[in-house]
Amino acid sequence: MGRAFEYRKATKMKRWGNMARVFTKLGKQITIAVRDGGSDPDTNPRLRVLIQQAKKENMPKENVERAIKKASSRDESDYKEMVYEGYGPHGIAIVVETATDNPTRTVGNVRSYFNKHGGSLGTSGSVLFMFDHNCVFHIEKKEGISMEDLELELIDYGLNEIEEDEDEIIVYGDFSSYSTIQKYLEENNFEIHSAEFERYPNDTKSLTEEQKAAVNKLIEKIEDDEDVQNVFHNMQLD
Repeated sequence: MGRAFEYRKATKMKRWGNMARVFTKLGKQITIAVRDGGSDPDTNPRLRVLIQQAKKENMPKENVERAIKKASSRDESDYKEMVYEGYGPHGIAIVVETATDNPTRTVGNVRSYFNKHGGSLGTSGSVLFMFDHNCVFHIEKKEGISMEDLELELIDYGLNEIEEDEDEIIVYGDFSSYSTIQKYLEENNFEIHSAEFERYPNDTKSLTEEQKAAVNKLIEKIEDDEDVQNVFHNMQLD
């Protein structure tokens, strides 16, 4: 298995384990996708995938419609995507991705979490260079398609890694390859279960169990914030 797959396998479902969080996260992503690319899924590839993902997660249709409407309503606050960087206890690099209608509130909250749990919020660019930014597609397996053939096809579209996981195939590519990979998958009739952007550390740092517990306490506090979409770190997970 590849590095990105193993790292993701160890961390997946932690943030998405709570249904309310799943719906909140998807709702914000849908609103942002509509704001950036319009409300028609036929002409907005990102929105198209998010609607499919919402169905897969059993998100109520009215929640999806509300998120789409929110993006075009002048009465609603606009979400801004903000990324914060810092160090947790024992020198662990942490990247916090947020979607917020009040950046002042959000940065204040994030800074307080770091300060209260033995870390410090850094400046822009202080730790991002330690992470690769990837797009990750989960697609339905297809009859008669071999992993080797699919990998060879997708290399020309920006593929980094491809893995099988239970009833899905997971496709990893560079952040900039999102649209070309999605276009290939749709044109070749692959059902896309979800598509996300994730950050994987170039190198990881080993800690004792006690040290890990201190870092996890900070990460869990950050993840509990409604404005937080994702948290990435370089702590070794085994």
